[in-house]
Amino acid sequence: MSYFQRIKGIIIGALLLILAAIMFVYPKQSYYIVAAVLGLSLLVYGFRMLWFYFTMARNMVGGKTSLYQAIIVLDLALFTGSVTTMSNYIIIIYLLGVYAFSGFIEIARAVESKRFSSPNWKYKLINGLIMVFAAVALTVFGMVKGNLDLLVYGYAVSLVYTAIMRIVTSLRKTAIVYIQ
Repeated sequence: MSYFQRIKGIIIGALLLILAAIMFVYPKQSYYIVAAVLGLSLLVYGFRMLWFYFTMARNMVGGKTSLYQAIIVLDLALFTGSVTTMSNYIIIIYLLGVYAFSGFIEIARAVESKRFSSPNWKYKLINGLIMVFAAVALTVFGMVKGNLDLLVYGYAVSLVYTAIMRIVTSLRKTAIVYIQ
């Protein structure tokens, strides 16, 4: 991880902590803020992937996969933007679904890391399991109680956890492979 990537990870972690604090203070208005931030970040990521395709990946073997991924991410960003006009329950369930999906992706990455005998596969697996369990527990608990603020507080706690993990990962010493 380069110096710039470390700083970027710390800044993103700090912004996630600020967003979680805003959610704790203003739970009623935070649905739209979070959905807008998620939609905007997906839009930026989709255009970044599209730029990668047009500048580099179209000349690579399997480059069309990058194009397909960019189109899917851009569609997801547009869908996230349209979710903001729906009910608060739908917004929170959608956000928790995205959080659970990222947990499943983290679990898949941990299985792949274990296959390549990476030393950090346990960390990734535990992180993914916590993300999935938290999303499912918050959804079930929030629906049973019928209190939308509990879902917001739970999502804010999950954002704090994600921010702390991002900052810890940015501060972790990178293993260097020496070729002799």
